[in-house]
Amino acid sequence: MRSARALTLLAGFLVLGLVPVVAALANQPFYLDLFRRIMIFAIAAVSLDLILGFGGMVSFGHAAYLGIGAYAVAIPAFYGIHSGLVQWPLALALSGLAALAIGAVSLRTSGVSFIMITLAFAQMLYYLGISINAWGADDGMRLARRSQFGGVVDLANAYVFYYVVFGVLVALLWLGHRLIHARFGVVIRAAKSNEPRMRAIGFATFRYKLAAFVIAGAGGGLAGALLTNQTEYLTPSYMHWTRSGDIMVMVILGGMGTLYGPVLGAVAFLLLEDILSAWTVHWQVVLGPLLVLVVLYARRGLYGLLPGAGARDG
Repeated sequence: MRSARALTLLAGFLVLGLVPVVAALANQPFYLDLFRRIMIFAIAAVSLDLILGFGGMVSFGHAAYLGIGAYAVAIPAFYGIHSGLVQWPLALALSGLAALAIGAVSLRTSGVSFIMITLAFAQMLYYLGISINAWGADDGMRLARRSQFGGVVDLANAYVFYYVVFGVLVALLWLGHRLIHARFGVVIRAAKSNEPRMRAIGFATFRYKLAAFVIAGAGGGLAGALLTNQTEYLTPSYMHWTRSGDIMVMVILGGMGTLYGPVLGAVAFLLLEDILSAWTVHWQVVLGPLLVLVVLYARRGLYGLLPGAGARDG
């Protein structure tokens, strides 16, 4: 059954890898944009799952890092700095530092207090974004050009950009796999189950959780950098609490603590949004009951429906 699950996941990634080929043959570039957007939000969802699914840290402010990563690309571009070698590391560093500051405060609490603190920080950053007129305020600002890397990595080429996003997603999943199966991941998961016991046997659980929080924030920032390049536009709405809710729904829908589940959740959520919104302007009314059914009858989300998914993920 584990081999069946692995083959199913491999087939799914093969399909993602072949999307540009199919789009080119069908002369439908729309599918490139759609699946590239799906993979970008899958990156954000996977990064959230590292703390939500494996660590039990219900952060309702993950979109803050998405926005920080977006600003880290757009602001340098506004001042004529288009190098991705400057913008993307800046997105990782700034979102990681923001996660360090937010985590240092919020991780000293738990439950509803933790949720509200992470939400409050995200909303503070959102209102900061809409108040800065020099950077577009509530209207946002257009990206003059996508991040420049030189050589063959030309993000202006839709196919090259697609495979860059695909490569980032695969790399993040590989990193997540290594982390959750290392001692670091064991401590994070054990602290989720019984943190007082982990502290009693000598583990500094706060430091482990804070490190996971920073890694998740940096991953969200990288997704934000990719999203700005995708839309070629910056808007503070990337940081709004509803965006955090969307990312959390993707994780829950796909399966928390399953690593690959958030990818399935992002695919299902955004495909349903695209299909239903073309059918009716009240697409949320249709999507809501579908999500409820998945939560009620698929205990591990969509991932739990895969063959062999009862085994521990990884």
